[in-house]
Amino acid sequence: MRSFNGEYGRRRVKDCPATKWPTPDRAPTPERGSAVVEFVFLAVLLMVPVAYLILTVGALQGGAYAVVGAADQAARVYVLQGDEGTALQAARQAADIAVTDMGFDPAKSTLTITCDGGCLTPGATVTAQVRLRVDLPLVTGIPGVDLQAATVESVATQKVGRFK
Repeated sequence: MRSFNGEYGRRRVKDCPATKWPTPDRAPTPERGSAVVEFVFLAVLLMVPVAYLILTVGALQGGAYAVVGAADQAARVYVLQGDEGTALQAARQAADIAVTDMGFDPAKSTLTITCDGGCLTPGATVTAQVRLRVDLPLVTGIPGVDLQAATVESVATQKVGRFK
């Protein structure tokens, strides 16, 4: 039986034509090892604004949900009250609770109630409009900085019941 030592029928590595190609230690370009630095730099440069954009869009969407709920509840609560003084107070309280539930400051929201004719007469239409100022995320804790992303608003209408 014949033994195989690995050298039978093979050429030596130094005689192989593949060794004449450039190797990594003899690369023709002077850039070596800078790919990681470039990747980190570009990742930070691109990812930080994208992440901040996502946070801002999330805050705006939360503000939109807050004003829709606040306007709907304010109009609904207003038409259920007995007199206009308590109706306005109850509507303001309902709007504040709805805005607070979504994580916003109720001091940055405004409520406007409009009616056609007498506000609490049967069959009258009551319209509640809520506006909310949405601040930019992550800059609200900096003193003296007051930047807003947008103002969102919503309108809801309710009819006063006929048999009130």
